[in-house]
Amino acid sequence: MAVALAIALTLASAYRTAAGTEAFSIDVGGRHRTYLLHLPRGYDAKRKMPLVLVLHGATQSPESAEPMSGMSALADRENFLAAYPSGTGRLSHVPTWNAGNCCGYALSNKVDDVAFLGALIDRLERDYPVDPKRVYVTGISNGAMMSYRLACEMSGRIAAIAPVEGAQNVDCRPANPVSVVIFHGTADRLVPFNGGATPFQAGVHRTDNSVAGAVAFWVKEDGCSSNRTHDETPVVRATIYSRCKEGTGVALYAIQGGRHMWPGVPPSGNDLPASEIMWSFFAGHPKP
Repeated sequence: MAVALAIALTLASAYRTAAGTEAFSIDVGGRHRTYLLHLPRGYDAKRKMPLVLVLHGATQSPESAEPMSGMSALADRENFLAAYPSGTGRLSHVPTWNAGNCCGYALSNKVDDVAFLGALIDRLERDYPVDPKRVYVTGISNGAMMSYRLACEMSGRIAAIAPVEGAQNVDCRPANPVSVVIFHGTADRLVPFNGGATPFQAGVHRTDNSVAGAVAFWVKEDGCSSNRTHDETPVVRATIYSRCKEGTGVALYAIQGGRHMWPGVPPSGNDLPASEIMWSFFAGHPKP
């Protein structure tokens, strides 16, 4: 996550809020929480549209997650709402999420981030024409771990998640199928592709579960066919599962030699259009 922080600081140094992005706040569980919201250029208050939550990594921020993910530009093109919530921390510029066994302040203080993000979705569905069948979550690192937790604990509301360089480390018992598309670098040393003990980071020692374990879990939970398709290039190895329950799907994009960063950003060393791929996946997997 130190690498992710360095990238966040680089991006944030040149950051300007994208046109249509504003800062808001909400009080949940006695805590003052903040988020950015991007309304697409084609916003129409009378037209139902999808919502994508983008969760920053540990010690990142909504201000860095927006340009890193490129999700606001996609929202303008594809006409959806993009929200960038902030975690919590002793210092406002080093927030984390309580994703179960990571990370930092949010974990040690047992911050109820599930309640916060649920309340945020409630507010956005109340104030904007959000289609409740098309609520999606992505995030990187600690934010990816939090997206897994939301899929596990809010499976009735979340249509699909797209974890980037994160591990599913929670006891997961979803009541409903959730579509899952995973992006993970095979050379990630901070959240290892094959799982295992991780370096001391964001205030905690921990052991991460493997990417293969997360894929197998959701293939089983979503009742996918054992048939799968493979596509491999020098950049990525894609495995796609289909014929899953209630129109769900599961996919893994294993970035060949990929490190702990959002695919396609300049320092990543690859040109995989992860955000475009995940949006296409989201758009094809609403709730029934």
